[in-house]
Amino acid sequence: MNLEYLKNKRILLVDDEPGLQDMVASILQNEGFTQVRTAGSVREALTAAGTFRPELAILDVMLPDGDGFSLMEVLRKDGDYPVLFLTARGEEEDKFKGFGLGADDYMVKPFLPKELIFRITAILRRTYKSEAPVVSLKYCKIDFERAEALRETEPKEPIPLTAKEHAILLTLCRNAGRIVTIDALCEAAWGDNPYGYENSLMAHIRRIREKIEENPSKPESLITVKGLGYKLIVQ
Repeated sequence: MNLEYLKNKRILLVDDEPGLQDMVASILQNEGFTQVRTAGSVREALTAAGTFRPELAILDVMLPDGDGFSLMEVLRKDGDYPVLFLTARGEEEDKFKGFGLGADDYMVKPFLPKELIFRITAILRRTYKSEAPVVSLKYCKIDFERAEALRETEPKEPIPLTAKEHAILLTLCRNAGRIVTIDALCEAAWGDNPYGYENSLMAHIRRIREKIEENPSKPESLITVKGLGYKLIVQ
């Protein structure tokens, strides 16, 4: 099964070792995960979570201004997303505490990169399996697992979506029928620093319309809301 739609999930990585942060972020990005935010302390993590809105958190237990267990409890008050502990604390009592608090998995350092990716993917599949991988628009269907637009009219060959197009459409689909701001779409496509991408976003919207609309100059599915952003009309 193609799981590309999971790789747009926002992942918050909290660890006070810069080298470990860089290594894990690199592992994730090399596997195609496009949205990774790092933090080195409880304080940084809470600040990041407020703006980044993570869909998975990877937490160390030992942090300079607190601990991962307490951090998880605070994070869960604002969002019920999965948590994976990645820590040097391998004692059974720590594992029991983590799972007892509701963690989805617990890994002990050192770790194998492939195992980390396997566990992250398994968590995301369990958590987000209810998301519809195929969405119907007026003139086509969007298959998010395959990252393709399936036209209802000729030519009916699948049209591949780029990673940015996929991220933009997925964000619009999650908010179907509602206005999604330009800033939110830029953040979905370009991550933590979305500013300055407005013209690039417009270019991507134009290409998306060429793939999903009968007449791209008169869109019926991907609508511009002047001065605010865009909205997607699903069937």
